Amino acid sequence: MKLVLLSGGSGKRLWPLSNDSRSKQFLKVLHDPDGRPESMVQRVWRQLGQVNLADSAYLATGRAQVEMIQSQLGPEVPIIVEPERRDTFPAIALTAAYLYSVEGVSPETAVAILPVDPYVEDAFFHTVSSLEDTLGQSGANLALIGVVPNHASEKYGYIIPADGGNEAKAVDGADAADGAQALDNVSFMPVGRFQEKPSEEAARELIGQGALWNCGVFAFRLGYLLDILQAKGLPLQYEELQRQYKLLAKISFDYEVVEKEPNIVVVPYDGYWKDLGTWNTLTEEMANPQLGKGTMTVDSSSSCLINELDIPVAVIGAPDLIVAASPDGILVTQKDASPRVKEVLKSFEQRPMYEERRWGHYRVVDYIQYDDGSKVLTKRIFVHAGRNISYQLHNKRCEVWTLVSGQAKVILNEKMHDVRAGDVVRIPEGTKHSILAVTDVEFIEVQTGPELVEEDNIRICMDWDDIVLHQFIS
Repeated sequence: MKLVLLSGGSGKRLWPLSNDSRSKQFLKVLHDPDGRPESMVQRVWRQLGQVNLADSAYLATGRAQVEMIQSQLGPEVPIIVEPERRDTFPAIALTAAYLYSVEGVSPETAVAILPVDPYVEDAFFHTVSSLEDTLGQSGANLALIGVVPNHASEKYGYIIPADGGNEAKAVDGADAADGAQALDNVSFMPVGRFQEKPSEEAARELIGQGALWNCGVFAFRLGYLLDILQAKGLPLQYEELQRQYKLLAKISFDYEVVEKEPNIVVVPYDGYWKDLGTWNTLTEEMANPQLGKGTMTVDSSSSCLINELDIPVAVIGAPDLIVAASPDGILVTQKDASPRVKEVLKSFEQRPMYEERRWGHYRVVDYIQYDDGSKVLTKRIFVHAGRNISYQLHNKRCEVWTLVSGQAKVILNEKMHDVRAGDVVRIPEGTKHSILAVTDVEFIEVQTGPELVEEDNIRICMDWDDIVLHQFIS
């Protein structure tokens, strides 16, 4: 079986730490078993390794997240890249084409799709791996996982089994005793219908009918989805589907496929599962209520402070608050009110002020636009030892680098230079340039020009060995 983790989207529900470049799954606010900071995507990838599923797993994501995934999981992690963001059906369609035409995966192979950010125990992934047997035993076209609810929630969609879940069947062929309660035998039930985010009262009634939370996990035979693509006149070749990607409708896999499929079963999961999509749910799983520089007084009980800035933040006599500070902004909210962040900021737009890349990370320190149209952007950039920034040039801006710490090698128009803390590197527009960190390196970059945009990054090559080869060839 192949596993595909969907890592798409961005949002403001965890602003100011999340932005258009850094989604919630990349925030390092959790801790691994050794107490080190860990993001949601790092946690899930670690768990897959612990249950021996990482070798058959892929991540499907947009171009904007590729470098951040490589930064957190390593350069060798298998990634299926979407040309642009177009919801989950196009993403899964592209994934199917990749597995079939690039990886040579058999149409008979089971494929499980799951979000990249579930907060679960390892047992959840054993249930995921059981979906392959579920497809075989049930003869269904789709097999879902439904979480057994522990309360009536308005936040989740619900899967309602046919006949109230009383016809559960065990994968090993034995009769299951009672729907969701038969989880120990990895039971499955036919799906009757779905309900999106009901009221609390309606949710309570659905749970009485055996309804389960829809956690966005489903499995199918690869050939099932390939047949759907062919029926829609879509190519099965990955590169061709990439070229036609912008023509695909922006629609979820649930609406386009799942809710139209009559032959579906669901496997109940009666274990710990949580959606860490808001500040109040995320902070409940933080090992320490304070991250970053600052202090909280003892009469600030149940408050959380997350500070990514270099200046201290003090929380005094303020219980049940979330205080989050980053280069993108500062949030102060009561815990219960934190889900309103997205609504309050829906008309607020600004460029991301912090980004992680495959080589390190940067923060925007200052941005100024003058009356004559010229702009100045100042970044504080950190590059890990042994990593390099791509060999690139810019046609609409010049840059000045001031080395703050560490030692590095810089190439300017095919000429190599050794630099260290205190050195200044001037890069006029049109100059090909790259930097390799010999040790951890930090430098201040000042960009000046009429357009300071990502589209003006013209990359020539990425790997340092290729850059050096390019130097000698030129």
